Amino acid sequence: MSTELDGFEHAYARVNGVRLHYVIGGSGDPLVLLPGWPRTWWQYRKVMPALAEHFRVIVCEYRGMGDSEKPEAGYGKANMAQDIYELVRHLGYDQVNIAGEDVGSWIAYFFAATHPESTWRLAMWDPGAPDPVLASLSALPASAETNAWHFGFNQLDNLPEQLLADRYHILMDWLAEEFAVDPEAIDRESRAIYARAYDSPEAIRAVAGWYRTLSQDIQEAAHHPKLSMPVLVPGGKFLELSRASNEHRATDIRFVEIPGAGHYLSEERPEQLSRELITFFSGNG
Repeated sequence: MSTELDGFEHAYARVNGVRLHYVIGGSGDPLVLLPGWPRTWWQYRKVMPALAEHFRVIVCEYRGMGDSEKPEAGYGKANMAQDIYELVRHLGYDQVNIAGEDVGSWIAYFFAATHPESTWRLAMWDPGAPDPVLASLSALPASAETNAWHFGFNQLDNLPEQLLADRYHILMDWLAEEFAVDPEAIDRESRAIYARAYDSPEAIRAVAGWYRTLSQDIQEAAHHPKLSMPVLVPGGKFLELSRASNEHRATDIRFVEIPGAGHYLSEERPEQLSRELITFFSGNG
């Protein structure tokens, strides 16, 4: 799924037993960006050029995503964070800034929690840390905005592959229309890119790996002490969910509302998100 972006190059590295694809560009302190489901590195295309004026931007498709390897196991978020840590060391960095959305936010949290000495600053959103509040979300909610049916669906054996293989565009369109305030911000070309990335049974099984391990991730996260590095949690219409998941996770945490955004901050409100990230990560000293 190698879509080109001026000023950035595609690269691969084998770390922690898995081959990862990442896109890298810009100069300055390293900033790792982790995407969310059901998207790829391409979700950050609108913010990467602005961030690259200030940072060495590294957007990683983690284990199971896009052009990265999709092994049978290893999808606990602490292990996936170890993948990212070893990639960071492979690139020659001892410390980085890191940000993640959705599944990427779970991994970013575990990166900071398990390697605090390597984390300058952390940004995570929608939802951020794996927290028991996620387990309380209902598949029969009072509001469509808290409908978490996909948490259970993505864990099922075989059925998602049978329903979604070569049809992922149907789900991608539904999610964009349901969880975005501005669905047109996720254009048709991008939706097709994302759908192709998940159309294979192998990719769909990898998604199952991310979600089947979530209960264990929640239990493990509960045992970590509060993070001591600065933490930023931006958000649109789901900011209160992120607040509930993260307000007790760090000693220095800031929540920022981005008006007019749904779940897809980097595509719906890229200028506002870029400004918040640049301001926040430029303060690492």
